[in-house]
Amino acid sequence: MRERLGLDPTDIRILGAVQRHGQLSKARLAEIVNLSPTPCWARLSRLRAAGYIRGYHADIALERVVDATRVIVTVSLNSHRKSAFDKFESHIKSLDEVINCVATGGGIDYIMTVVAPSWSAFQELMEDLLAAELAIDRYMTYFATRLIKAEQPNLAKLAAYRKPTPGQTK
Repeated sequence: MRERLGLDPTDIRILGAVQRHGQLSKARLAEIVNLSPTPCWARLSRLRAAGYIRGYHADIALERVVDATRVIVTVSLNSHRKSAFDKFESHIKSLDEVINCVATGGGIDYIMTVVAPSWSAFQELMEDLLAAELAIDRYMTYFATRLIKAEQPNLAKLAAYRKPTPGQTK
């Protein structure tokens, strides 16, 4: 895990505001965070420089733009050597169709979300993955029927959580 700066509640509010609203004017960010504009902007600049903000993105209503097939794929590799994981992950990072991929512990190695223009395009992608000799042992596909929720975590709630010490109740 990377070392954290000494983030205080104001830093968390700033990060939460840009996570929720994207790029904001100095005045609007200061208003949301309840801090005067100049120190608020200085904190935002420090947070950017420290790598806490990777970028700004628009949440596009994909279903209003194109017809697309969204598929959840679980993948198990037949080798659990670091080189096999590295090769698989490097290949996955190069695929625009894979919009999310997490490594997991337990019975499967990865869970991916794939968005393709059609079911046949998805099948072609999977055939290419198998042909790429990525040590894929098996995969299971689940086609999504509706997207129910896709959001970022509540930073303030996560940052406020403290593990109870032994003998302490929540």
